[in-house]
Amino acid sequence: MGILDIVPTGVLTGDNVLKLFTYAREHQFAIPAINVTSSSAINSVLEAARDAKSAIIIQISQGGAQFFAGKGLNNDGQKASILGAIAGAHHVRTVAKSYGVPVVLHTDHCAKKLEAWFVGMLEADEIYFKEHGEPLFSSHMLDFSEESKENNIAACKKYLTRMAPMKIWFEMEIGITGGEEDGVDNTGVENSALYTQPEDIWHIYQELSAISPYFSIAAAFGNVHGVYKPGNVRLHPELLGKHQGYVKQKLNCKDDRPVFLVFHGGSGSTKDEIKTAVSHGVVKMNIDTDTQYAYWEGVLKFYKKNENHLQGVLDEQQNPNKKFYDPRVWLREAENSMKKRVEVAFNDLGSTNTL
Repeated sequence: MGILDIVPTGVLTGDNVLKLFTYAREHQFAIPAINVTSSSAINSVLEAARDAKSAIIIQISQGGAQFFAGKGLNNDGQKASILGAIAGAHHVRTVAKSYGVPVVLHTDHCAKKLEAWFVGMLEADEIYFKEHGEPLFSSHMLDFSEESKENNIAACKKYLTRMAPMKIWFEMEIGITGGEEDGVDNTGVENSALYTQPEDIWHIYQELSAISPYFSIAAAFGNVHGVYKPGNVRLHPELLGKHQGYVKQKLNCKDDRPVFLVFHGGSGSTKDEIKTAVSHGVVKMNIDTDTQYAYWEGVLKFYKKNENHLQGVLDEQQNPNKKFYDPRVWLREAENSMKKRVEVAFNDLGSTNTL
């Protein structure tokens, strides 16, 4: 039995997302969530999933969505970011089935200052739901971790209540992911804020499960966005096991992993850290920095290899260089390089050959 015995190919929503994450948790693997900024990156990720025989989570951030729409557009009121997220979602929906893999279509960190972006996407979901009986996106993340715990949970309850009738998956964060991403800068936070407490996980589980079963929690265990030299970041994924044990005790249930957990700041993590996190119920791990560099590295290597043909329209012998500077050529090298890094993620998370 594999994933395709329980969910279809293409973009998943509602109960199918729940089935996918439940299957991953039960079989102790996680699904990589890759940030994308263009149709080229989306296609690279889908190709990697097809070849690895794995489900995939494609996610777009507020800044990535703005870039998808075009940096030349005015983004007052997050209009360009809303438009770009919608455009990216329609591209994924158009091509995903042809790659033969299940896809979770997700939007990444939405801080309070970006709330208009979140609302705009929910409005797009509601319009799509009326016509198709399902939301445009599979899931959204609301990241109010910089706010007080009370305000964070209140906002989560407010939006989950709105999302529940459409069965949109909801991801929230408690504790803070360090580093900087898309203008959300947590580089100076207190070290203690990087570690979530079991009592917080239980409180959130109580509040959100009363509204909908479609949610996951990004619990902080020392996570930091970006890649840093060894020793600078101290991850403690074993803490996730304590969170699960605490919730299990409170629920008085047999399930050792009752909470769907998310691993943020996954780039640069060791294989052992990843394995430990997955063993404690992580079903999704975010990867951005590593895949961004892999995309660029494909272009860099192509340039170094073909530098003499990339200095003008004609080479030194006055022959055309078009086959070298054609964007379809060097962008394809970027896609192939990114694809290889995504395949590493599938292997690390144990999702290869799970279809």
